[in-house]
Amino acid sequence: MKLKSQVAALAMSAFAFAGIDMARAADLPTFKLEMNDGKLNPARIEVPAGQRIKIEVHNIGKGAAEFESVQLRKEKVLAPGADSFVVIAPLDPGEYKFFDDFHQSAQGVIVAK
Repeated sequence: MKLKSQVAALAMSAFAFAGIDMARAADLPTFKLEMNDGKLNPARIEVPAGQRIKIEVHNIGKGAAEFESVQLRKEKVLAPGADSFVVIAPLDPGEYKFFDDFHQSAQGVIVAK
């Protein structure tokens, strides 16, 4: 019985921590990206340098999409019609490439200024 209560306490802590992380993500500068069967809108996203950001990713296409950036070490797979987001740590000024891994021709760039 003691093990069950410890597991329950750990699970509640994890949910509380996730809730705090979600609240922090809600307060971040937010940028929108639509992925549509190999098209990115916008393909260029300008963000403030030195600040955490959130990119809301919307797959409005009929097939799966994957936001991926090797430079930023981020990837997020979205089913058709799905919405999600990625939080990116503060960036130094510069350009950071991203792409749709399911549609290699869909290339974009995040520009930190």
